[in-house]
Amino acid sequence: MAGASLGAQLAGQARVLILEMEERAGYHATGRSVAFWEETYGGPVVQPLTTASGPLLATPDPDFHDRSFLSPRRTLHIGRAGDAPLRDALLAQFAGKVTLQPVDPAPLVPGLRPDWTLGVLEASCRDIDVAALHQAYLRRFARAGGEIRLGTTLLAAQAQAGGWRIETSDGPVDCGLLVNAAGAWADEVARRSGVAPVGIMPLRRTVVQLQVPAMPSPDLPLVMDLRAGFYFKPEGPGRVWLTPHDEVPSPPCDAAPEELAVAQAIARFEAAVDWPVERVEHKWAGLRSFAPDRAPVFGFEPAMPRFFWFAGQGGFGIQTAPAAALLGHALLTRSPVPEAVANIDAAAYGPGRFR
Repeated sequence: MAGASLGAQLAGQARVLILEMEERAGYHATGRSVAFWEETYGGPVVQPLTTASGPLLATPDPDFHDRSFLSPRRTLHIGRAGDAPLRDALLAQFAGKVTLQPVDPAPLVPGLRPDWTLGVLEASCRDIDVAALHQAYLRRFARAGGEIRLGTTLLAAQAQAGGWRIETSDGPVDCGLLVNAAGAWADEVARRSGVAPVGIMPLRRTVVQLQVPAMPSPDLPLVMDLRAGFYFKPEGPGRVWLTPHDEVPSPPCDAAPEELAVAQAIARFEAAVDWPVERVEHKWAGLRSFAPDRAPVFGFEPAMPRFFWFAGQGGFGIQTAPAAALLGHALLTRSPVPEAVANIDAAAYGPGRFR
């Protein structure tokens, strides 16, 4: 999503080539998203990007996509009596930024176990059609003359006068600017380019799809534990997507779920609701890639001004993609910041904070 969205903004103004090491674009984190737009997810440092992306996802330009990428969902943050400080902190963090409403959670989630007495409703949460968004960016990129090479790995990059000589598994490429939108591989791409890494760490997140025949309705909210022990959301009639909210350090790889994480997810789910789990239908894992301060990294490398970082989007790269791409385009081209993202402090995301 990172490369496709920024590439779509740049193509037409410059010759843009996307190198994709897999045989299919979006194979890793983009293709494994739990697919929601939630303003509080990621905390206050991510919220401005998410909030700015909301209208762009809800009412895209007709030449980009013919309908909204969003559909109704809502989030219910839940906790036990001892979690009151976490509830209060959530309300305080986003006061004046995101509409949050303390509620009794029981009526919103039939079958919620009685010890879950605290609730905060985030009514603005929406599901995202991730596949449609990704394909829309790829179509815009192609229409504007962008080129994508699948199954092509960056082996090394050498700075030279006026740009770069890039060695790939498909032969050499000369270019003026190198954009690092490599997700879990971002630090590795930096190393191969002679640039010091910034400490972006891939963290494995496990998701399971459960068959839950007694689930009351597919229109229930996304349910999030205030302690960040799990979240789950309906995925059609009688099915739930569930994660134990794990973040296990991992090398960049084709991530796979571990059975312990799957078992933990189900145990935490059964401690929250009394819906019987009939079976695990699918399970998968993806890598969420975070800088040390968990904020995205957007901007030119101070020591290498033709190397541009567009990485570290954590688990929030889908829901922030429209705003991030606009901001990234403005930074990369040194052009005026569009009105949709004019209130976002781009300096908070600059790689210079690590130098």
